Amino acid sequence: MPIVVLSLRRIASCELVTDIIVATRGDGIAKLEDAIRGEKFSQKVRVVKGGDTRQESVSAALKEVAADTELVLVHDAVRPFVKKEQIVRVIEEARKHNAAILGIPAMDTVKEVKRASLPEDVALITATIPRERVVLAQTPQVFKTKLLKDAFARAEADGVSASDEAGLIERLGLEVFVVLGSERNIKITKPADMELAKFYLEREQASAGGAGSGATSGKGRAAK
Repeated sequence: MPIVVLSLRRIASCELVTDIIVATRGDGIAKLEDAIRGEKFSQKVRVVKGGDTRQESVSAALKEVAADTELVLVHDAVRPFVKKEQIVRVIEEARKHNAAILGIPAMDTVKEVKRASLPEDVALITATIPRERVVLAQTPQVFKTKLLKDAFARAEADGVSASDEAGLIERLGLEVFVVLGSERNIKITKPADMELAKFYLEREQASAGGAGSGATSGKGRAAK
């Protein structure tokens, strides 16, 4: 079972989500459409060709979003453990404040560094950032549709790339609010993450009394 399908199940479980768009590699569209078809989601789910970066993939999905849509929710395909309550909360906050994301407090001490003229595995500390001023961004990230489309258009015009959608909103000088996420809402990007994901999945299935199922990695974004 592709991880993206597990993530889609979580997003689709929220009745506030009315339409879903997934951006993936061009050669993976047909296979993913087959997997999604078997899920029988109540929402309409479309698969589109993404790009080489997160920003390009979200941009491709965003082009499919109707202008009269109230909010756009962007979620990493490789975060299959977000909870429905968290999805609802971040949507509610975005409705009130135009832009909201999930995030968790930083537990480790955060250092600002520079690497110029140093070996690849060495950096020089230039500042210590107080932990109470730092959160680790997660998804979903939710925005008023026009606001997000304007931010993407400005970024494209300026040749700017950001690591998440909130960063594009921030560069417009606008506020983005953070709703408390969860340490379980992990982003599966390396082998160790997959082992942790399997553990979480097995615990959830044991708790629900369900049959076990495997998961394989996938690329994509669920939007709208």
